[in-house]
Amino acid sequence: MMSIRSLAGACLSAFAALGAFAVPASAQNYPTRTITMIVPFAAGGPTDVISRIVTAHMAQTLGQSIVIENVVGAGGTTATTRAARAANDGYTLVTGHMGTHAASVPLYPKLAYHPEKDFEPVALLAGTPILILARKDFPPKDLKEFVAYVKANAEKVNAAHAGIGSVSHASCELLNSILDVKPVGVPFNGTGPAMNALVAGQVDYMCDQIVNAVPQINAGTIKAYAVATPERNPSLPNVPTTTEAGLPAFQAQAWNAIFAPKGTSPAIIATLNAAAIKALDDDNVRKRLLELGSVIPAPANRTPEALATLVKSEIAKWTPVLKPAS
Repeated sequence: MMSIRSLAGACLSAFAALGAFAVPASAQNYPTRTITMIVPFAAGGPTDVISRIVTAHMAQTLGQSIVIENVVGAGGTTATTRAARAANDGYTLVTGHMGTHAASVPLYPKLAYHPEKDFEPVALLAGTPILILARKDFPPKDLKEFVAYVKANAEKVNAAHAGIGSVSHASCELLNSILDVKPVGVPFNGTGPAMNALVAGQVDYMCDQIVNAVPQINAGTIKAYAVATPERNPSLPNVPTTTEAGLPAFQAQAWNAIFAPKGTSPAIIATLNAAAIKALDDDNVRKRLLELGSVIPAPANRTPEALATLVKSEIAKWTPVLKPAS
């Protein structure tokens, strides 16, 4: 027969085991109200467009609205700081990317957050290849001429970007380091406004995510010299790769992903991840993303763990490139 002491010990162990698997009621019922998705750049930019496409489907799955809140400034770090400081209840999220969650580390020594320490990764949404673009009347006809022209006129040409630490800034810093030039940088509050300036011929060139550029390239309002990936992109089959065009050293692909404030319940993270995965498997969502030139992540790359690994590797990749520029 079990002694009273043994029985008590067994009961305590049982309760402890139950407690380990207990999920707060707030997480069990999540979500019960509108979710705010902070986008660190202006409306109309690549991060904004991808976020809206995916979250619209996620909202259907979750049964609650997801409101996009565009917060601009400091290459996306203003908004990302705000997200890091938000309540970790799953109702304030952020669509981050290579700039906010990797390039920001070497570029901002006093960054108010750390991408690895202050966020819970939720899901990778899309890869976005980088293009070398220019105003439609920029003299060079192809990438080889572009390289020669920029080197010869480095003190005269300018390059637009969406703020220090943005994808457009970081990727062009990589390009400029390869070319060994330092053109005048022209910052804007988002890639959308930067693209508008390029279309208007107010700036010379920029490096931008393909999502923002496909409509303008097809309309003939800007030039595309090359895509910085090993293979051509199906949405722009006539644009050569940087390898084909004579600059194989320039390889760059950005990405967009959902993050939650540190300490957000694992149950909430799992719910959000499942909704994101369901969106990425939806035919209409996939069609819209692919038409924009996005690269949809493979199933193995959609987990929170895979996103955490990506952030770590991206910080390691961009730190040596961008630290001299800070």
